[in-house]
Amino acid sequence: MKVIRIILQIIILFAFSFIGGAIQQLCHLPIPGSIIGLILLIICLSVKIIPVKMIEDGAGFLLSFLPLLFIPAMTGVINYPSLFSASGAALFLIVVLSTLVTMIAAGYASQLLEHKANQRKEKKKCSKHVSQSL
Repeated sequence: MKVIRIILQIIILFAFSFIGGAIQQLCHLPIPGSIIGLILLIICLSVKIIPVKMIEDGAGFLLSFLPLLFIPAMTGVINYPSLFSASGAALFLIVVLSTLVTMIAAGYASQLLEHKANQRKEKKKCSKHVSQSL
């Protein structure tokens, strides 16, 4: 049952990415469609059109595989040795630093979101406990 829930939640996340891509192509925007999809998702979560529980497990599952998504970027650069002949050291440094910054930012963001989710759960527990004691 949990596997089906995770799959459905991942489908919801991909739907936002697809909608963002469609908006980007229809409006000829210079912003990538996946970013537009993320902005739409943040808006829907903030306005509570979509509850966090509706995507929480699927997002957690995808985040568990996040480090694997950085490997293709590094191997893709290594496949083009002609790029390294002109300005290889600078390019390599830029790729490594941008990858590190992205990984650190993603890590901090996920920790912040997890901390906020735990605070929300604690607040619900406290309010439930107070209402039961009255």
